[in-house]
Amino acid sequence: MSEVLDAVVTAGGIPKPGEPLYLLTQGQPKALLRLVGKPMIQWVLEALEGSSRVGKVVVIGLEKESLPPMPKIASFLPNQGGLLENVLTGMREVLRLNPGSRHALLVSSDIPTITASMVDWTVDTAMRTDDDLYYPIVEDRVMERRFPGSRRTYTHLQEMRVCGGDVCVVRTSTATENVELWRRLIAARKSPMHQASLLGYDLLFLLVLRRLSAARAEAMVSQRLGVKGRVLLSPYAEIGMDVDKPVQYDLVRRDLEAAAT
Repeated sequence: MSEVLDAVVTAGGIPKPGEPLYLLTQGQPKALLRLVGKPMIQWVLEALEGSSRVGKVVVIGLEKESLPPMPKIASFLPNQGGLLENVLTGMREVLRLNPGSRHALLVSSDIPTITASMVDWTVDTAMRTDDDLYYPIVEDRVMERRFPGSRRTYTHLQEMRVCGGDVCVVRTSTATENVELWRRLIAARKSPMHQASLLGYDLLFLLVLRRLSAARAEAMVSQRLGVKGRVLLSPYAEIGMDVDKPVQYDLVRRDLEAAAT
C-alpha cells in the first residue's frame, strides 16, 4: 500500500522594494500573485488536493480568507517571521494533527506548474527507503527542454548540471528536534561561503573542479550533517520551476495559459 504523507506549504514570503517581484506583488504575499485567474499558491494546493499520496495540508503564512475552501487544508497558520520558523511551525502542526507521522512533504508555494502525478512520484520514490531528508534535483537539459530560458541557477556536478527542487520529503523528528541544523542549512542555502563553512572546503573544491558526483555529494553531506539524506533526480522540471523573477512569472503564465486552452 502506498504511503500517504501530510504536507506543509510555505507561503510567508513578501517581496520587498528592490527585489525582483516587488513590482508585481506591491507589498502583498508572493503566494497570492495572480496567475491565469488564481493565486499562485492555489495551483500548488490543487496539485496536492489531487494527489492520492497527500493527506492533510498545513498552509503557513496566509489567512484562511485569502483562498477558496479546499478539503485537505487542515490548518492555516500565520507567518512566523522567517523560513526556518515557518518550516518548524508547520512540522509541529503536522505532528499535532497526526502524532504518528514519520515523514511529511515540504512544498513551496511558488511552483504553480506541478501536478498531482508529480507529487505522487515524489512520495513513492522517496518512501522506497527510510531516510531523514529527500531533496529533489532537476537536470538542466530537462529544465530547458520544458521551460526554455528559465534562468535557473545550476550547480555543476561531475556528470551533469542541476538545480534544486521545491517538493522535499522530511522526517518529522529531523525537522523538529534538530533546530540548529535547520538554522544552519537555511542560512547557507544561497551563500557558497556559508555552504563551504557548513559542509567543508574539500566538498566545495570538488564542486568547483566539477569532480563531485551526485552520489558522492549525497554521502558527504549526509555524513557531515549527521542525517541520512538522499537525492531524488526528478524527471519533472515543474518541481524546480519556481517563480523568483518576472521572466519566470511570464514563462509560467504563458505555460498555464496554453494548458488552459
